[in-house]
Amino acid sequence: MAKKPTWVVEKERARRAAAAETLWLFGIHAVGDALRNPRRARLRLVLTKNAADRLADAVAQSGMTPEISDARKFSAPLDPGAVHQGAALEVRPLDWGPLDALVADAPQPARIVALDRVTDPHNAGAILRSAEVFGAAAVIAPRHHAAPETGALAKSASGALERQPYLRVRNLADSLEELRGMGFAVIGLDGGGEVTVGEALAAHRDLPVALVLGAEGPGLRPRTRATCDALARIPAAGPFGSLNVSNAAAVALYAARAE
Repeated sequence: MAKKPTWVVEKERARRAAAAETLWLFGIHAVGDALRNPRRARLRLVLTKNAADRLADAVAQSGMTPEISDARKFSAPLDPGAVHQGAALEVRPLDWGPLDALVADAPQPARIVALDRVTDPHNAGAILRSAEVFGAAAVIAPRHHAAPETGALAKSASGALERQPYLRVRNLADSLEELRGMGFAVIGLDGGGEVTVGEALAAHRDLPVALVLGAEGPGLRPRTRATCDALARIPAAGPFGSLNVSNAAAVALYAARAE
């Protein structure tokens, strides 16, 4: 039998690893939304008696039988500091399908948020909430050096993780080039941008838009910057004003909302 090429072996190994990957969601809202989400593959549900009462409708909808745990010795394998509110659910990561299909199914002109090395789960969760509110087709981030789908991210997203597509892509710059090939204007957020976000959006009116945000401090990587059609800033009232990445995403999404 012919030996498989290395790239084929690595791809199969990655597929098997992804199929075996699980994570624990925690908190009343995150667990409740995951129980109601028909797209979620759910494996194990651990609740206190109080949480089971609060989530009774969601549990019934899911068809799961919870393990009832003592609140003082909560049996789910969570980090000691996790604010679980007596609710934890083991799940598999969501599969949202390919980027081009999400774009095709989204209201037009589509809006995409791209995150370049945004690793903090609280920021990523807050960005997912804003993306859902303002109707973004997807939030995309690289598979490495980005916030993974975790319980902390889900809790910060307050349910948006179950409804807002969050895609981890092999290479962010390649995905941005793919979006450009689909007719997107790619606008990078940068404090030193020569134009404002409003001016950049006006220059690409009626086009689908990808808003690209980098990590606080390092900002956008050189290849990411080079892929952008424009680098834009959010104007501040004074010389010392600045926003964290999740607030900047919310402002940019509001400015770019399709009306």
